[in-house]
Amino acid sequence: MSKYHIIAFVGMPGSGKGTCTDHLHNTYNFPVVHFGNMVYEEDKRRGLDNVKDEQFVREDMRIQDGKAVLAKHVARKADDLLVSDNSTVVLDGLYSWSELKYLSEKYGSSFTVIAITAPRQERYKRILNRKDSHRKYSSASQIETRDISEIENLEKGGPIAFADYTITNNKSSEHLIASLEEILQELSI
Repeated sequence: MSKYHIIAFVGMPGSGKGTCTDHLHNTYNFPVVHFGNMVYEEDKRRGLDNVKDEQFVREDMRIQDGKAVLAKHVARKADDLLVSDNSTVVLDGLYSWSELKYLSEKYGSSFTVIAITAPRQERYKRILNRKDSHRKYSSASQIETRDISEIENLEKGGPIAFADYTITNNKSSEHLIASLEEILQELSI
C-alpha cells in the first residue's frame, strides 16, 4: 500500500463530481485540485470570462501545449499538496484520455479514477439550476453542445469508460455519498 493516494473524478457536466469532491474535502479535509480552475486562471490571463470563452480556452490550451496540459498543471499542484503531509489529494474534473494516461503513468497504483454518471436529462436539469456564474448555461442546447464538444474534441469518453470505479448518480445525494464511502472503504482510505 502506498503512503499517498490520488483520487480523480471523471464524468460529464452535472453528473455529481462536485458533490463528491465537496464531501471528501468537507468530511476528511482532503485537498481538492480542480482541472477547471486551470482553465479559469487562463481565461483571466487572456482577459476572457464567459462560458463560450471557457470552452475555447480549454480546447486551445490542449492545442497549444498538448492534450495532457491540464493534467501536468494539476499534477504539480497535487505534488505540492502531497509534500505538505497530505496523504490523499482529490482531483476534480479529469477530462481526456491523454490526461488519464499521464496521471496513471505518474502516480501508478496510487492513482484511482472514479466515474460519476447520470442520465443526460437529469444532468441538464442540474446544470440549468446552478448558481455558479462560471458554469451558468441558459439552455439545454448549450449544454448539449458542450457535451458533444467534450466527447469529440477532448476524448472525454475514454476516462469514463476506463475508470476504476463507476457510480451512477440517479438517486439522492445521500445515495451518491454512500456509494463513494463504499469505494473509500475498499481502497482503505
